[in-house]
Amino acid sequence: MSGAKSIMFLGTGSDVGKSVLAAAFCRILRNEGYRVAPFKAQNMALNSFITPQGGEMGRAQVVQAEAAGIEPHVDMNPILLKPTSQMGSQVIVLGRAIGNFSAASYYEYKKELVSVVRSAFERLSAQNDLIVIEGAGSAVELNLKSHDLVNMAMAEMADAKCILVGDIDRGGIFASLLGSYSLLAPSERNRIVGFIVNKLRGDPRLFEDGVKILQERSGVPVLGVVPYFQDISLSEEDSVALGRRMAAKRGEAVREAVRVGVVRLPFISNYTDFDPFESDPRVELVYFDRPAEIFGFDAVIIPGSKNTIEDLDALRKTGMADVLSAFYKSGGVVVGLCGGYQMMGSVVRDPHGVESSIEVIPGLGLLDMETEMYTEKTTSQVRAGVLCDSLPFPVRQEELHGYEIHMGRSVSGGMAKPIFRIAQRDGKPADIEDGLSQPDGRAWGTYIHGIFDNDGFRNMFLEDIARRSGKVVSTLSDAFSFRLWKEEQYERLAALVREHVDVARLLDAVMGKN
Repeated sequence: MSGAKSIMFLGTGSDVGKSVLAAAFCRILRNEGYRVAPFKAQNMALNSFITPQGGEMGRAQVVQAEAAGIEPHVDMNPILLKPTSQMGSQVIVLGRAIGNFSAASYYEYKKELVSVVRSAFERLSAQNDLIVIEGAGSAVELNLKSHDLVNMAMAEMADAKCILVGDIDRGGIFASLLGSYSLLAPSERNRIVGFIVNKLRGDPRLFEDGVKILQERSGVPVLGVVPYFQDISLSEEDSVALGRRMAAKRGEAVREAVRVGVVRLPFISNYTDFDPFESDPRVELVYFDRPAEIFGFDAVIIPGSKNTIEDLDALRKTGMADVLSAFYKSGGVVVGLCGGYQMMGSVVRDPHGVESSIEVIPGLGLLDMETEMYTEKTTSQVRAGVLCDSLPFPVRQEELHGYEIHMGRSVSGGMAKPIFRIAQRDGKPADIEDGLSQPDGRAWGTYIHGIFDNDGFRNMFLEDIARRSGKVVSTLSDAFSFRLWKEEQYERLAALVREHVDVARLLDAVMGKN
């Protein structure tokens, strides 16, 4: 396949750092002057994004595109799987949902997607100098190899030079790297140009003998040993990372900051909506799933969900629905985003079985509205304004940016009033009301994801809930800029990886100079 050169990050398992290293190299190569784009043939995640063309794609490739300094496009992630149950997923191809598939039925259908992946990759390759490809999970799941579309099969399709990444923090680095390498076919091993040992804690000099052992046993160079870090943040795409966040937060002392709690739903999606809070020094953000924790927060947010009805049912069974109501009645602020917004009304109906076999389920009763699920999925980037007096706080930002991903419509019963007016969808003029708020302003929701990425809106929201709780946050002039903060993270990540990886040697291998 002609076109751009390709470098591929393969893993010894899931969560070893492939996505982060791919993002790092997107920024490193961009800073070197290359036209670079990310690519992952198939992604499975509940955190997704809507491109300017209205297509849905995985968050990891959005982060990598931002690191590369380019606009995200569905060609960077032609297949996205969004789990809807323990056994099935919604399948999204080139940004559009084509249906819900069981694992078995998807494996049968998968062979038809090879040409889709190839075409998407070829389009990217024709426009760039280098493609940074990310594999998925372990590169050597032998029982799945005949169905492979994202690891070595993709490497062959792209004629990519490959880096095998192992996570030393979880232990067993020699078994994972050497074992994975040995399980590759000879032709596949020929594509491996180096190992990267990731997430090393402590003095790297103590692993110098380990580097020698890996190289002597495999004949493959160790191109870098990257230290474990916690002071650089990127958007993450799966519940493994979310579980770590929850574990880290429990037991922490309450700081003098605005405390925002996010309900940990079983099918939580798009929790990247809360990255601005997690990054904002004025906020303590906590994901929680224990009802007793709720009264320690200044505001509670019900996040997006890939299965609103099942998650709403789970809230009732765990007692979370009752404490959400009690929290609101005691003067607390409750906000719902997308699926969480749908849950806040009086009822959710699913007559077409879009999400569940449950056709009707009572809502949380926090908003005077009803929701019905539709078979057609709305996916669009939007620009919107705040309707006058719809919120209990002024918004010092005339235009808000965000995106929609939902399969339902919510209608006020009369008391709840619309919050936003969408003026543009995917760059085209629109005039659509979105979101609803109760008159007291303490219960409101919206279908717009990324609403808190808007600094002006987020600042006023924080000032409002801080005032209600008797706390003080910095004024607008001292406010945190989420966009600038993200750029800083990409530059810091690139500098760290460049310091600990032999970038020149890696590039020589990719370019065929050695």
